[in-house]
Amino acid sequence: MTPEQLQSIAFRWIENFNNKDFEKFLALYDDEAQHYSPKLKLKSPETNGLIQGKSAMQTWWQDNFNTQPELQYILKSLTANGDRVFMEYTRQNNSEQDLLVAEVLEVRDNKIIFSRVYHG
Repeated sequence: MTPEQLQSIAFRWIENFNNKDFEKFLALYDDEAQHYSPKLKLKSPETNGLIQGKSAMQTWWQDNFNTQPELQYILKSLTANGDRVFMEYTRQNNSEQDLLVAEVLEVRDNKIIFSRVYHG
């Protein structure tokens, strides 16, 4: 994929997340995609921070959208090449201090196959 194609996926990811457009957001992921997040590890320790498949993703993201409707991601930068796009964004939630986040999206056939979150 070109860097522009990867960036387009990342821009749609941020836009769909911030608009709480759950269907469009989830459609960016492959059916067997994996997602790793420190927040997931804290909230569901049995996962060790890793979930797989759209069903697990749907449960995770829908819970986030329902319980934190004010949560927004403010994009800071994107770097894309090969099959990955690296995003830096600020996680803003009215009830929490802003958090700097880095996330890597691995993409194959225009779908995210793995996303990995790092907190600053």
